[in-house]
Amino acid sequence: MIFNKDTAEKTAELLLQINAIKLNPENPFTWASGWKSPIYCDNRLILSFPSIRNYVRDEFAKNIEKQFGKPDVIAGVATGAIGVGILVAESLGLPFVYVRPEPKKHGRQNQVEGFLQKGQNVVVVEDLISTGKSSLMAVEALRSEGANIKGMAAIFTYGFSVAEENFKEANIDLFTLSNYENLLDLAVQKQYITEDQQSTLLEWNASPSTWGQE
Repeated sequence: MIFNKDTAEKTAELLLQINAIKLNPENPFTWASGWKSPIYCDNRLILSFPSIRNYVRDEFAKNIEKQFGKPDVIAGVATGAIGVGILVAESLGLPFVYVRPEPKKHGRQNQVEGFLQKGQNVVVVEDLISTGKSSLMAVEALRSEGANIKGMAAIFTYGFSVAEENFKEANIDLFTLSNYENLLDLAVQKQYITEDQQSTLLEWNASPSTWGQE
C-alpha cells in the first residue's frame, strides 16, 4: 500500500528522471532469480542526488511517524537500504541498526548490526520489494532478537501478488513511497513508454515468473 497518491507520483517521477528505473520491454533484463523482466530498479542511485535523497528521507520520516507512530529504532535491510535507513533515522533522531542477509561467518556472528534491546519498537526500511522474501527474512532476524516490528516502509514495490501474500502471512504492514501502478501511469503520461509498452509491462507484472518464456 502506498503512503499517499501525491508522494507515489512524485517519487515515480524522480526515479524515472535519474534512470533509477529502466523500462525496456523489447530487450528485457535477467534477474538473479532467472526471471526475465522488462523493468530494472536501482534505488541506490537516489543517494547520489542530494535533493532527491532529501525528498525520500523527508517523506519516509513524515509518513513513518504518521502511519506507525514514532518507533524506538529504525532498521535498514542490507545492503540497499542501509544508506536511506540512516538518513531516516537521523531525521527522526532515532538509533539505527541494519540487518544482514545471514549471520556473519566470523567474530560475533551477528545478523543484526547495532544496539537493539528486547521489546523495542522497530520500523524496517527497505529500498525495493519484489517477492518480499529477503525483506521478511530481515524481519524474522529482528524478531529473533526480541524486537517488536511495527511495520515496513519501502521506496518501491512491484506489487506482485506473491509479495502481498507473504507480508500477510508474516503479519507485517507494508507501506511504500511509490509502486508499479503509479510508475506505469506516469511513464505513459510523460512519454517514457507507449501504451503498447505499458500493456507488455502489465502482462509481465501479472506473471513475472513465466513471462518471456517460450
